[in-house]
Amino acid sequence: MSDALRLIIGTAGHVDHGKTALVKALTGIDTDRLPEEKRRGITLEAGYAHLSLPGIGVAGVVDVPGHERFLRAMVAAAGGIDVAVLCVAADEGPMPQTAEHLDVLRLLGVRSGVIALTKSDLLQGLGPDHRELLLAELGELLLGTFLEAAPIIECSARTGQGLPQLIDAIVTQATAVAPRSELGPLFLPLDRSFAVKGFGTVVTGTLFSGALSVGDEVDLFGNGAEKRGLRVRGVQVHGSAVEESHAGQRTAANLAGIEVRDAPRGAALVQTGSSAAQVLDVEVELLAGAPRPLAQRTRLLAHLGTAQEPCVLALIDRATLEPGGRALAQLRLSRPAAAIAGLRFLLRGDPGKTRKHATTLGGGRVLSVGPRKRRRRDVDALAIQDLAGDDPLVQAERLVLEAGHSGATTQLIAARGAFTRKSAEKALLRLAQTGRAILFDRDGGLYAHATLLQGLQSKVRSRLQAAVPREELRQKIGEPSPKLFAKALAGLQEKGELQADAESVRPPGVSAVSHAPEEETLATILDDAGLEPPRIQDLPGLVDETPQRTQALLKSLVSAGRAVKVSEDFWFGAQPMLTLRRQVLQHLKDHGELDAQSFKELTGLSRKFAIPLLEYFDKERLTLRVGDKRVLRKGGL
Repeated sequence: MSDALRLIIGTAGHVDHGKTALVKALTGIDTDRLPEEKRRGITLEAGYAHLSLPGIGVAGVVDVPGHERFLRAMVAAAGGIDVAVLCVAADEGPMPQTAEHLDVLRLLGVRSGVIALTKSDLLQGLGPDHRELLLAELGELLLGTFLEAAPIIECSARTGQGLPQLIDAIVTQATAVAPRSELGPLFLPLDRSFAVKGFGTVVTGTLFSGALSVGDEVDLFGNGAEKRGLRVRGVQVHGSAVEESHAGQRTAANLAGIEVRDAPRGAALVQTGSSAAQVLDVEVELLAGAPRPLAQRTRLLAHLGTAQEPCVLALIDRATLEPGGRALAQLRLSRPAAAIAGLRFLLRGDPGKTRKHATTLGGGRVLSVGPRKRRRRDVDALAIQDLAGDDPLVQAERLVLEAGHSGATTQLIAARGAFTRKSAEKALLRLAQTGRAILFDRDGGLYAHATLLQGLQSKVRSRLQAAVPREELRQKIGEPSPKLFAKALAGLQEKGELQADAESVRPPGVSAVSHAPEEETLATILDDAGLEPPRIQDLPGLVDETPQRTQALLKSLVSAGRAVKVSEDFWFGAQPMLTLRRQVLQHLKDHGELDAQSFKELTGLSRKFAIPLLEYFDKERLTLRVGDKRVLRKGGL
């Protein structure tokens, strides 16, 4: 549909204030589709329609439930609204849900709208003072909100009064709305999924960010679902087939490779290679009318897109969030959810004794997706401040810094922060030009923060007292990726601070060691023996040397980084020990602890070798013995 706008108009307001009747009068579409809605005469689920706006095109329309028991459905639909139509019945005036819906719209980032004074055909019979009092109440409710100066249109779905004026007012508001970014990462929160005979599964939602085209491959996450590599068979906007839908449009997508049950409401379509996240950096606001302050680690309900997930609010820059205040925090969700930076969310929770249902307490915006868990300390508050600021270079630098040894790519920056692929690429190039980031893997497009590289170089300097095998040195400074390690060594070599080749790293002026034949023989014996070397008293006979000469050869091999003294009885080849060290580290990362029996099962060794090796790792401060078990010692990497 060529005249389809990237714009969503959404109703809001108290139950039975005429939202659905108004939408039907404007569009000709009855958005109450459920039999229970027909029977009870109230909206239970959000309904969808489309409206032709003169001179600008066709906009999507979302009609939300008004009853407080169905606020979850209202919130799930309201996230995509660009222009709000706040419905207030002329005979009742503002009611509790009118105020709560107004809070929801503001917290979700809606900035444009009109007020529809519905059922205005009743005004004449309500007395001469009613209209004046009604407008005064409305003015008080709207004071200080984004609708304070919005037009108030008296209208009636029954008689048609004021409907042309209402459409004109919506057109005026719509022309001032900036379209959502179609260059951003794909994010389509699902509000419905159903099967169409002959086509398969169809999902619908308001496209929050990015674009969706026929033939695209997408992933689906959220509400317990996870499906990768789904192919988009077809796309519709306002019931018409299109090749591509854009951010800000109501979108239906026909997906291959998925059943309806595996595409629940609360999930979202995202770009391939994305991941669901259980931790989000956020900026949060507590409503001024909240019943009480929010304490550290308060349990709440988070509404993200169309998802509702229990969460813990971890405050980072303060101990308590007072009503009307803002804070930097993390949302720690009960399970992974789909999210992108810039997404607005709501927080609801226990309202106290005055209401039966969870109430809206506040909300905010997502700053980064999938960060590590933070603590309430200055360094973490500063990190979130960087992400909350307006400088994209500062945001990108923070994300590169937090990527650590793994490195940051254009895709990672776009997935975790408020960036498109293009803006992420531009930011990384600029950081590299200013020396704040280093491209260490050109093929993979991987960048590391300059301070991280400097830290690795400092560790190399501190450990380089003699020639060290290259791989052993990499292991001892924290196991950076081989390419990052090579970048660190190259920088030091350029400055003349070390010498390096494919086998070893040496201080300046230290020659590569030329080993005597008998030393090579001994090194081969130890390497070939793996983790079951001969006892020291058996080695002289194997190399045909005296015990004193054998001891000297062993010490020379240790100096060259080619052998390891584990105990007085056992000396091991360096390569088998490096392999074992990796196995032990991986086991401790996976299981958290290691006992003697587990070590024997891991290595296949008898007690004869297992016990000296375990004690060696304790002595080397890789492990810490706690009772009969070993754990990874802090800083043991």
